[in-house]
Amino acid sequence: MPKRELVFVVEDDPVVRQSLIMLIETLGVAVRGHATGRGFLDDPDCRRASCVVLDVRLPGLGGLEVQSRMTDLGLTAPVIFITGHGDVPMAVEAMRGGAVDFLQKPFDNQSLLERVGQAIARGRDLRQEEELRKIATARLATLSPREREVLALLVEGRMNKAIAAELGISSKTVEDHRASIMRKMQVRSVAELVRLVADSRPRMAQ
Repeated sequence: MPKRELVFVVEDDPVVRQSLIMLIETLGVAVRGHATGRGFLDDPDCRRASCVVLDVRLPGLGGLEVQSRMTDLGLTAPVIFITGHGDVPMAVEAMRGGAVDFLQKPFDNQSLLERVGQAIARGRDLRQEEELRKIATARLATLSPREREVLALLVEGRMNKAIAAELGISSKTVEDHRASIMRKMQVRSVAELVRLVADSRPRMAQ
């Protein structure tokens, strides 16, 4: 049975934190709270976070620093920042750092739920993309150096004869390499091959 989506709430005010946890739980997801950024980053489940609701101002590691550490650790969960009235410049900096949204206190509960729901969906897409990238990268690693050369030209749209001339090999050898590449990459067409190669490359932040 697949695990439920997991949302983290990182907020030092215990009353606000518990209120947010109870509110977000109405979406049918698991919610876990932390009073500090360090507590969140040290949580063994932080890597499977679907979304992180993060206060900009936290004791110890501030929200922006937590966001930076997440990036360093390869944590791709979408971040929604909670900010006070005077924190708008910090929120703008957070958005530049990759945060998906920010809410200014006091905020509307329905607005928060909508933003969290959207972030969870985005987080799910990011995890699926990461899984595809790992699969594609693992398959690429099985190719020989020559097969990689042929592959690079195939995805450029080169025909067998052009590849043969470029590499100084026969068309038959190109066909053999092509068949081997298709088998190792587990695809049935060049279109699928191009998609898989694209999946092996990290996505640029949206």
